[in-house]
Amino acid sequence: MLSSGFSLVFVFFFLLTLALRYWLARRHIGHVLRHRAAVPAEFAAKIPLAAHQKAADYTVAKTRFGLLAALWSGLVLVGFTLLGGLQALSQALLALAGPGMGYQILLVVAFSVISGLLDLPFSYWRQFVLEQRFGFNKMRVGLWIADAVKGSLVGAVIGLPLLWIVLVLMDRTGALWWLYAWLVWSGFQLLMMVLYPSVIAPLFNKFTPLQDATLKDRIEGLMARVGFASKGLFVMDGSKRSAHGNAYFSGFGANKRIVFFDTLLERLAPPEIEAVLAHELGHFKLRHIVKRIVVLFALSLAFLALLGWLKQQAWFYTGLGVEPLLNGPNDAMALLLFVLVLPVFTFPFSPLSSFTSRKHEFEADAFAAEHSDARDLVSALVKMYEDNASTLTPDPVHSAFYDSHPPAWVRVQHLQASGAV
Repeated sequence: MLSSGFSLVFVFFFLLTLALRYWLARRHIGHVLRHRAAVPAEFAAKIPLAAHQKAADYTVAKTRFGLLAALWSGLVLVGFTLLGGLQALSQALLALAGPGMGYQILLVVAFSVISGLLDLPFSYWRQFVLEQRFGFNKMRVGLWIADAVKGSLVGAVIGLPLLWIVLVLMDRTGALWWLYAWLVWSGFQLLMMVLYPSVIAPLFNKFTPLQDATLKDRIEGLMARVGFASKGLFVMDGSKRSAHGNAYFSGFGANKRIVFFDTLLERLAPPEIEAVLAHELGHFKLRHIVKRIVVLFALSLAFLALLGWLKQQAWFYTGLGVEPLLNGPNDAMALLLFVLVLPVFTFPFSPLSSFTSRKHEFEADAFAAEHSDARDLVSALVKMYEDNASTLTPDPVHSAFYDSHPPAWVRVQHLQASGAV
């Protein structure tokens, strides 16, 4: 009875999430197309109509593709759960390896490989059809394959030892395993923040020190004004994969580094680059990064505690199409089921995360306006939105669910209202 009840709850949230995604996509597409014929008045002098219409078409194409991908992901989810895919995979691996740690590791690895293969056609289409159609793809198929292989190897080298540690903790440390697992996971996340910039990222991209002496002096002057110390200024060869541009800082503690996409440096003037970087530094100085880490760690603790309870409930397995082992470990299966179904239950709450992120973006914009010229920030935003074909007219409800950054016109209005522009 409990398993049947949980199945109904899962199906309800699954259909609710699919319906929400479809409704939001249709709203977004309709809103963008209705405003395709004219550039918004506040951008009419800065954005050509052709660029505005390209952004509209790109947005519509991405939204339609995203809806198709979401439907496919939903079918895969149902296939793995209610239609017995995970159960069949579990039985096959049990016959091969028998119950034990080997079976559990194999179950996660096999699931990951199958999921990756099922997603591969969508990844290819996104890169070589959708991005290619709008002139953003710079990758060759060989590089795409190399990235996939390299990413899988890095994931295995890092992920398999972590998985083994978590499974051992689940098996041997009693009812509070989730607390110990959280401590391990939190330490792992902090370690990745230190290692990623200098160890992992260079496996995929080339990072060279910034050579432009004038721009370097300007940026170092900005960092001195705001009290930010970094391990270096680097240019990333983003153009070998995409025409999109960005800037970011990564790392933790003394390992922080500032990274510019080469495409961004080619497009923006030095004062605009300074303003964009001032925005990014605003996130650091206003402790947005720390706040996000704290929230992430708190949520992960809550979810692991929930998993600690669910893994002991037979209805959690049977309600999702799996018969738990009576004389063997169910830890890996519990992890997989939890990771699979969690997004179904949390998607309706997406606006809460978007709201917090947008608030941080406004605060970082205000910080940038205080430590650089706000007019340069507006000019840079306009160029970046144009170059990335980001629509200036998103549907407000769709944006509230999905967008971590406010629409361009809203950001400009906030800067104008503050008197910065």
